[in-house]
Amino acid sequence: MLELMYASGLRASEVGALGQNEVIDTLGVIRVTGKGDKQRLVPMGTPARDALADYLATCRPRLLRPDGRDKGRVFLTHTGRPIERVRVWQLVKKYAAIAELHDVHPHILRHSFATHLLSGGADLRVVQELLGHADIATTQIYTHVDKDRLRSVHKQFHPRG
Repeated sequence: MLELMYASGLRASEVGALGQNEVIDTLGVIRVTGKGDKQRLVPMGTPARDALADYLATCRPRLLRPDGRDKGRVFLTHTGRPIERVRVWQLVKKYAAIAELHDVHPHILRHSFATHLLSGGADLRVVQELLGHADIATTQIYTHVDKDRLRSVHKQFHPRG
């Protein structure tokens, strides 16, 4: 779940709502239903695909109950019900603490997704589409990190920095 959140920039609520039929493994994408019921296709990197395939093959079947309480969702709780946004938050916090990271929450994974795409040269409009932002101004928030890094590199390496 954590790998998929980072690799695809998912919101906590989108993770809980992700249905099995929305994982299109042959294309390496997931169909995400975001705010306002807007749908978007988001690619999964190889590590996320592998982690998801492993979860679906080994973990999810052990959580599944025959009464259909899973509602076809991908991520389930120990009771076989779809995971809820609050539980996603708890799990992110738990594993961040284990990794000795502080102030980590689901949106940080989404922020990292966007920042890493932009620092790798991705087009702002593409990142907007992947995040499901209606307004480009919302996506532009992530560009400040690149500007800060640019100043830092300039100061470090330029003779007049």
